[in-house]
Amino acid sequence: MRLFARVLHITVVLFVLCTACGALQVSAAGPYASQEITSWQLKWGSPDGDTGQEVPLAETQGWMEVLARLGTPELPKGISSAWTRIPLPDSQYTSPAVYINTLYALHVKAYVGERLIFEGDRSYIHDNYSLLLPLSTEDNGKTLYLWTETLRDRIGIKDSPVLGEHSVLIKDYTKNGLADVVLGGAFLFVALVLFVCAFYLNKEYFSVAASLSLVIASTGVLSITYSPFTYTFFSYLGPLSVVFFDLALLSLLPSLTFLFEKIFGGGKFGIIRRFRKFQVAYSIFCIACLVLNALSGNRLVEFYYLVSATIVGVIMILQFVLLIACVILFSLRGNKDAITFAVGFGTAAVTGAAELVWYYIRKGNYDLIYWKWALVVFILSLIVILGRRLALNHQQVVKYSRELELFNNELQRSEKMEIISELAASVAHEVRNPLQVTRGFLQLLSEKSSGDERRYLFMALSELDRASNIITDFLTFAKPEFEQISLLSVQDECKHIESILLPLCHLNGGKMVLEVADHLWVKGNSSKFKQAFINIIKNSIESLGNDGSIHITAYAKGGEVFIHVKDNGAGMDPWVLSRLGEPYFSSNKIKGTGLGLMVTFRIIESMGGEVRFLSRKGAGTESIITLPLAEAPDGPGSL
Repeated sequence: MRLFARVLHITVVLFVLCTACGALQVSAAGPYASQEITSWQLKWGSPDGDTGQEVPLAETQGWMEVLARLGTPELPKGISSAWTRIPLPDSQYTSPAVYINTLYALHVKAYVGERLIFEGDRSYIHDNYSLLLPLSTEDNGKTLYLWTETLRDRIGIKDSPVLGEHSVLIKDYTKNGLADVVLGGAFLFVALVLFVCAFYLNKEYFSVAASLSLVIASTGVLSITYSPFTYTFFSYLGPLSVVFFDLALLSLLPSLTFLFEKIFGGGKFGIIRRFRKFQVAYSIFCIACLVLNALSGNRLVEFYYLVSATIVGVIMILQFVLLIACVILFSLRGNKDAITFAVGFGTAAVTGAAELVWYYIRKGNYDLIYWKWALVVFILSLIVILGRRLALNHQQVVKYSRELELFNNELQRSEKMEIISELAASVAHEVRNPLQVTRGFLQLLSEKSSGDERRYLFMALSELDRASNIITDFLTFAKPEFEQISLLSVQDECKHIESILLPLCHLNGGKMVLEVADHLWVKGNSSKFKQAFINIIKNSIESLGNDGSIHITAYAKGGEVFIHVKDNGAGMDPWVLSRLGEPYFSSNKIKGTGLGLMVTFRIIESMGGEVRFLSRKGAGTESIITLPLAEAPDGPGSL
């Protein structure tokens, strides 16, 4: 649990740092503020192909006006290249530069007049360029020409180019997409820690934690490989980044569905399980297409783009709709995990689905932006769900451990009682007979003796009587079955017990208060019932000090009779309280045998009841006896 708490803490901290990093704003560092270029001109290339070698300086036909607020024009069929010309306004910049945040193309050439100032060519399908074109002061008032070529269905400048000081624009240039890389790195770190922690879980939770770590890792790889920062500053890793992006996406979808299945089940008619199997099969198919395209030298790139981007996007939308519908059903049933999942996944799904729909409406002329931050919310909700499940599992283990300890203690106690019971049954009768014979002869001798001899014989008789009482207790414990079972009036029995013990209570300087409700009946043997309560009350009397009192109450509740014996005597320490009822353990009597409470427990248990003790040193003791309530007889009194 501590490891998962640390994972959650690290995730939140990294999320805050990434948000802060992404929210930084660049201020002007020079005396002249940067200026946006809000319009430019576009000319489509030749259908036969255009290499961008000759700059159309003298051409005046075929140019169309493009406004930044309207975005890039739709690429005509059969056309794969275009020229863009941007008039550069006069400026007073010391080191001017043009910054283009997003340019759609695979092959780019930039000219000022006929002078080539930049060229980029990508052999992989990632057409998002971020350009910072340095100029000289002599370029003021000239025209910037951009030649672009693509294999996709979008081309040209997406956002307004910015003209300004190179030292100012380079900050935006280097920061573009950096937050995505930091966020992706945080995801990968969290996924690694979570995957290591998964090995310390049981089999039930290993698959959940492992699939969650795969979801987080895939999200991190997507965030890094989708960021323009990677392709701007590590363009040589571009082909590898595209491959990793596709693999991460193809891993994310089935692992997310598998995680949902492990948390909430396969759904009605196994629809979640079936959809997950379909996703796994389709991901394998896409990976096979990826391998074939790589082996063919990208000659199957258009077909691969169709199956790995367009169709996968549709599958993602279907997955979002399916999982949201299932989450809503589970939430309506009051499932707390479903509610948490609904908040996180709903945020990610609605954001992702909205961006995908807008992507298709714009015919690919849109870059997905907000899905990464929505996934942060979703991943946090998954970590919360897993953490809650582990916490509940831990509580269940603790509960079972406590119950096991109680059962173990009860088993040990039962084994002790069984051993003593067998020993008592086999020995008591054999010992009692010679004791009775010995007592008889000693009594005859005492009648004929005098002086010290007579006193010694009386002491021997007293000890024999004590031994006989111990054997009687043994027999009571060994054979608690009652020879005669009848309906007992609790009130009558308690009054009888009070009359027996009241003189002893007065001798010890205490008083006894009896409050027993009418019409309380239990089944049992009257003499055994009295014996049990006399043992309990005698212990209370012997613990009393000056002005002591014993309060006996009885009442019925929920089909049971509750009898409380409460005193304000010396009380007991917790360790003494835990050993009450053990054979040969005496709580407060020097000469006690420790069998009295053992017999009491046995009698009450045989009547179908139980005994509990509450005590605090110096504050007295309370005995709570619970017995099954019996139906009242037709006539009064015990039967």
